[in-house]
Amino acid sequence: MVVVPLPPLMLDVLFSFNIALSLVVLLAVIQVRRPLDFSIFPIVLLMTTMLRLALNVASTRVILLRGQDGPGAAGQVIEAFGEFVVGGNFAVGIVAFAILTIINFVVITKGAGRVSEVTARFILDAMPGKQMAIDADLNAGLLTRDEAKARRDEVRQEADFYGAMDGASKFIRGDAIAGILILLVTLVGGLAIGILQHDMSMSDAGSTYVLLAIGDGLVSQIPGLLISSAVALLITRASRSQDMGQAVAGQVFGHYRALSIAASILLMVGLVPGMPNLAFLSLGGITGYTAWAVRRRALREEAGERPQAALAPPEQGPMAELGWDALDPIDPLGLEVGYRLIPLVDKDQGGELMARIKAVRRKLTQGIGFLIPPVHIRDNLELPPTAYTVLVHGVPVARAEVHPDRLLALDPGGALGQVDGLPGKDPAFGLDAVWILPSQRVQAEASGYTVVDPATVIATHLSHLLREQAPELLGHEEVQQLLSTLARSAPKLAEELTPKSLPLPVVARVLQNLLVERIPIRQLRRIAEALVEHAAHTQDPGQLTAAVRTTLGRFIVQEIAGSAPELPVYTLAPELERVLQESAQGTAAALEPGLAERLQQSLAECAGRQDARNEPAVVLVPAAVRAALARLVRHSVPSLSVLAYTEVPEDMRLKLLGTIS
Repeated sequence: MVVVPLPPLMLDVLFSFNIALSLVVLLAVIQVRRPLDFSIFPIVLLMTTMLRLALNVASTRVILLRGQDGPGAAGQVIEAFGEFVVGGNFAVGIVAFAILTIINFVVITKGAGRVSEVTARFILDAMPGKQMAIDADLNAGLLTRDEAKARRDEVRQEADFYGAMDGASKFIRGDAIAGILILLVTLVGGLAIGILQHDMSMSDAGSTYVLLAIGDGLVSQIPGLLISSAVALLITRASRSQDMGQAVAGQVFGHYRALSIAASILLMVGLVPGMPNLAFLSLGGITGYTAWAVRRRALREEAGERPQAALAPPEQGPMAELGWDALDPIDPLGLEVGYRLIPLVDKDQGGELMARIKAVRRKLTQGIGFLIPPVHIRDNLELPPTAYTVLVHGVPVARAEVHPDRLLALDPGGALGQVDGLPGKDPAFGLDAVWILPSQRVQAEASGYTVVDPATVIATHLSHLLREQAPELLGHEEVQQLLSTLARSAPKLAEELTPKSLPLPVVARVLQNLLVERIPIRQLRRIAEALVEHAAHTQDPGQLTAAVRTTLGRFIVQEIAGSAPELPVYTLAPELERVLQESAQGTAAALEPGLAERLQQSLAECAGRQDARNEPAVVLVPAAVRAALARLVRHSVPSLSVLAYTEVPEDMRLKLLGTIS
């Protein structure tokens, strides 16, 4: 188009295509639900601008070369816009072109450019804050890594899009200026060529070249106006996903009070003598009817009115035969709440408990090593209004009370003074606490208290219970899912483990034993390798558990001591070791109750001293007595870890604290 002279027929086709393309772009902008759905728009804007400028060059060349042949020399489209649209009057054409140029250049293009500039600056300024918010949600467990990555990509795409739109808006501004300059060049050049080269009179040259130039300018300016409108529509839209038609109908014509006032004003104007009464009265009546319809729909929505057919009771047919489907399955995890705690669960009332529980499930799933089942929440009118109950397989395992209109203030040990409130206890750990008013939060935090909201209290309690009840939640179905996951990364190992080496119930029992002893099963591959290795010698779950613990020794020690360079331990006196070994092997009588009680007291004292030092409490014993001693202190001294000599890595330094006799 820029280099090769085009015949008038080709110009007609390209001008028509340009107008159609501009309409398609405008309608596409109206249809998209959010600006990022049309992320290629800056490129489309550049290509359409280049197309219009190339057409201007091609049409100007044809007008100057063949303008002496009459109005049809540059094609029927330019002739139609010069003759039909402006009535063959070049003065009217110049005025119409000037009006379109002012609308495009001064109003739409300038406004869209300013909005693009401001939006791009605000988006770029807010980008670090959005990235920090995504990282905070990821660390809190509210987002997975994939969801966080998708959010970051969306933030980056948004910044790239609005930055590109800030630059692309200059295209339409330059296009409007170029249209004015091209019109002036065509007018001056056409008059000069007509008068000097073709010996035409001033009036003949003006009526020919001016009409052609005006037709050419209008043909280019109308698509430019459509594209400028598309830019303004897209850049002024909100970032959230919404349908433009529904948004306009709901936000502009969805307020019956505004429509009622407008209808009243139109009717009053229609009654003024000398005014076009029919037009104003008709429009006022239509607006009033619209206001009445919107008001009626709003009242129906507020009253919750539904069609009578939906409220009619179903027809009573013959009673269906009782079948197995009548048995409702029992949820693995349940949470029953009193009626005053319902707002904590209801998202419409600002409840955050559902999001907190979701974050707890995600964190525990990654920490323990298997998928924690969903928590089914329901209200229970038999509970006190502020109470809740946690159920595992339909059996209540804990009950506590929270005050939904207060905050729980916990003393971590260094609080100064006391705060007024309702005395209570932390449901998770049984610590003394105070339920305070929200207005006392600043005072309590300044005094050294840790203040948490009721949703966090329940979520923390639930997290503590789920760690304790993890063995009950791991069933055969969950173990099969774990093995299926293992088969994707180590198919041969999973195939060798079950059913070749061990049956599924034995594998499930070993994993449950590990969870009972508070050992996560994240290291599933190493657990499977240990089971396959020792399955040829025994299929006893207890012995297999001991073998797996030996394999996971370094992991177990790390879970207990973290990154500490040495592990503080207690050992048993030789005589006590001999008594426990004989009792465990069945060569002597069972452990005498008085001896067991004194042993528990000694171990509790050791654990208390270690807690005061903020160090782990560990007892190192022979492998033969480890399981028996662990069962003895599992519930009485839960902070004490019982390790066998074989479970401690060879390169781990030990610090002997004392001997238990």
